[in-house]
Amino acid sequence: MTSKKRIAIIGAGVGGLTAAAILARSFDVRVYERAPQAGGKIRQVAIGDSAIDSGPTVFTMAWVFEEIFAAAGTALNDHLSLNKLDVLARHAWRDGGRLDLYADETRTAEAIAEFSSRADAENYLAFCAKTKRIFETLRDPFLCATQPSFASLMMRSNPIALLGTKPFFTMWSELMASFKDSRLAQLFGRYATYCGSSPFEAPATLMLIAHVEQEGVWFLDGGMQAIATALERVAKQNGAEFTYNAHVTEITAGANSVSGVKLSNDEKIDADIVLYNGDTGAIDNGAMGASARRAISLPTDRRRSQSAITWSASATVTDFDLSAHNVFFSDDYQSEFDSVFKQDRIPETPTTYVFAPDRTSNHAIHGAPERLFILVNAPPIGDRHDYTQHEIDACQTRTIDHLEHCGVTVRINENTSTVTTPTDFANMFPGTGGALFGAACHSWRASFQRPTVRAKIPGLYLAGGSVHPGPGVPMAALSGKTAAAAILSDSGVK
Repeated sequence: MTSKKRIAIIGAGVGGLTAAAILARSFDVRVYERAPQAGGKIRQVAIGDSAIDSGPTVFTMAWVFEEIFAAAGTALNDHLSLNKLDVLARHAWRDGGRLDLYADETRTAEAIAEFSSRADAENYLAFCAKTKRIFETLRDPFLCATQPSFASLMMRSNPIALLGTKPFFTMWSELMASFKDSRLAQLFGRYATYCGSSPFEAPATLMLIAHVEQEGVWFLDGGMQAIATALERVAKQNGAEFTYNAHVTEITAGANSVSGVKLSNDEKIDADIVLYNGDTGAIDNGAMGASARRAISLPTDRRRSQSAITWSASATVTDFDLSAHNVFFSDDYQSEFDSVFKQDRIPETPTTYVFAPDRTSNHAIHGAPERLFILVNAPPIGDRHDYTQHEIDACQTRTIDHLEHCGVTVRINENTSTVTTPTDFANMFPGTGGALFGAACHSWRASFQRPTVRAKIPGLYLAGGSVHPGPGVPMAALSGKTAAAAILSDSGVK
C-alpha cells in the first residue's frame, strides 16, 4: 500500500475541490480556505429567505465533471441533478431587436433568419461547424494537456487544422467576416468576456466557447453552489479534511522543495506537497511569502482580465419575458471595452447580463418579485480604487435606464439588494485587483503564458482559473483534475 503523503491544498474553489476529491483516495489531504465555505468564485448571496448564484451562473462541459467524479470513485448523477435548457440565452438591443439562441441549431438558424436574414442563418450554421472544428482541434492536445506549449501543440496536431483555429486573427474581425449583421458579431463576441477579455483584442480561437455552449447549458438544482457542495462531500467521503476561515499567508519551501504552509495565526503546517488554488498574482506579488515567488514567472506585460459590478436582489420585471440567461447589448461595443481596458472606468452604457433563476423557457413570472443577478463589466482596479456610493448609484441608474431602452423594466427592492464591486472582489480574491478571470487573453501567446500545474519549486502545484487551461468553472475544474493527475504521476501512484 502506498505510504500516504500529506497534501496541503490552499483554496476550496472548484480547482482545489476537484483535486481534493481525486487525491484524497491516495493521500492525506488537508484543505485550507480563508472563506467560511467552499466554492471560491462560485458563491451565493442571501436574498431574504432565499439565495442566488452571484458568481458563475452557466454550467457547461458536463463531460468534464463526469470524468472528475469518476476519477474520485463515484458518478456525477449520484450528486448533481442537471436540467438541460432549451433556450441558451435571450438577447435584446436598444433598437428593439430580440434573438434567442437555442440548444437546437436548426431552431436558432430559423430565429436568425427572422431576426436578420436567410444569408446570416446559413452563416450561423457555417459558424457552428467552424467553432466545433476549433474545439475538437484543441480539446485533447491543449485544453486537457498538462504542460502545453506551442511546439507540443504543433507536434500533436495537424498544422492546417491549427491554422483553422484562427489564433492570429482577432475575434471581432473574424466575426465581422462571418456575419452580415453586426449584431450577430456582437452577440458571439460576448463570449470573449467569458475569459474576461475584449473581443476586439482576443484571438478568434475563443470562438470555441460558442460550441461549448451549443453542446449544452444546464441548470443545476441548488444552483452552481451545488457543484462545490458535491465536490466537498465527495472529498470528505474519500478522507479529505477541510479547515475554513483559515488564511494561508505563506507557502514554505527549502532550497529544493516545498515544505508546507503557514496560517495567519502563525500556525505552521508541514506538507510533502502543496497545491495552490488561488490567483497566481498573489504568488507573484509576495502574498504567499518570499520563498514562493520563484515558483512562477508571469509575463511583464500581463494584463488583468475584466472585473464587474453586480447586484443580487429581489426585483419585479415587466414588459419583457426573461429567460434564465439574458443579455442586453449596448449600442457602442468598442467604446464599452475601451472604457474597461484602456480608460479604467465603468462604461457609460454597459451591456448588461441578467440571470433570472426563477424562470424557465416556458414560464413567466408576470410581474411578481423574483430573484435577479445583474452584472455589468468594470475595470480591474479594485486594489487601487474604492468605489463610492455615488459611483455605484450612478452605475445602477445607467444600467436600469439601459434595460428600459432595451424594452425591460426592472424595479429592484433596495432592501434586499447586495452590490459587489471590483473593490469587493479584490478583497475576496487576493492578488487579482478584482479581475475575475486571471490575465486577459489578448493575444495568441496569452494562452501559452499561463502558468501550468507544475510550479518551479518541486512539490508545489497550481490550479484555478489563472493557470492553464484558463478561467471559467469547467476550465478551473480541468486544472484541478490535471494537477491531481500530475501529482499522482510524480508520486508514482497509479
